[in-house]
Amino acid sequence: MLNTIYRLVAPRRFEVAFNEIDLFGEKVIVRPTHLSICHADQRYYQGARPAEILAQKLPMALIHEAIGKVVRDPRGEFHTGESVVMIPNTPTEQDDVIGENYLRTSRFRASGFDGFMQDTVAMDRDLLVRLPDGIDPSVAAFTELVSVSAHALRRFDRFAHKRRNVVGIWGDGNLGYITATLFRAMYPETRLYIFGAAFEKLADFSFADRTYMVQDVPADLMVDHAIECVGGQFSQRAIDQIIDHINPEGTISLLGVSEYAIPINTRMVLEKGLRLFGSSRSGRDDFLATVELYRSNPEILAYLRKIVGAQVEIRSIQDMTRAFELDIQKNIGKTIMLWEK
Repeated sequence: MLNTIYRLVAPRRFEVAFNEIDLFGEKVIVRPTHLSICHADQRYYQGARPAEILAQKLPMALIHEAIGKVVRDPRGEFHTGESVVMIPNTPTEQDDVIGENYLRTSRFRASGFDGFMQDTVAMDRDLLVRLPDGIDPSVAAFTELVSVSAHALRRFDRFAHKRRNVVGIWGDGNLGYITATLFRAMYPETRLYIFGAAFEKLADFSFADRTYMVQDVPADLMVDHAIECVGGQFSQRAIDQIIDHINPEGTISLLGVSEYAIPINTRMVLEKGLRLFGSSRSGRDDFLATVELYRSNPEILAYLRKIVGAQVEIRSIQDMTRAFELDIQKNIGKTIMLWEK
């Protein structure tokens, strides 16, 4: 079957390409229906990556956050029309110690090879997870991002010591909001404090025990553990503030992505005996855990619905460009492409 792919060939320019998909092979054929734009997609679209990286990666289809409907499964394990979330991380080997999303041999859609901006996608069946009936597809579209938070919190549960009276999350953007939503469901007895830079964003964290503007944090406020969801140029300030306000032997989970090296006050890390760990991407187990959280805590979906931003019907390359340009202008929220191709 001839398949159409919509590849970014240069900043702000998409072009059509074609490939052949084997309808009678082992892979499950999925038609994308809802695609979510993330910051990584925007860095490619705007040409905000180093020139040598762009030359290496492009042309490439963007988007790694997406759901779709099954078109064909030669084994019949998935039914035609069944809604599934597609996993972008594609491992090529197994390791008894290192997670699939940290193996250097793993490939990742919309980073090392074509993402989900295609008419149909041939997927390995273990890279598909069934979605619950009745789920809002515009929320399900960014399940990949939710799974990243779920992955980080599962690692937090492994690494953080048992005193979890107060946990602070730094960052009031999409990642901070999603992580806080999951944390509230997973640790209902822990007091949750949110630290942000925008009063109107902090107002959305109605489920948190307290919210603070970062410039107004009381000097004597302390947390047992902290999660950093800031990233970018403000990572250093956030990490410095966390180190100041975390109790000795606390754990700091780093999720924010920065293009630049971030200085860290190692003197106080040593004096307090702190543990810092990073988390990135996610694997199949994290997707399964996320979908189970959707089932067991339906209020999560209601909270996540609040960060669905623009929803753009996509019927042409011009519509794709419009969606990415609208996404640049947003203050917060997830731009969803309704894939009507």
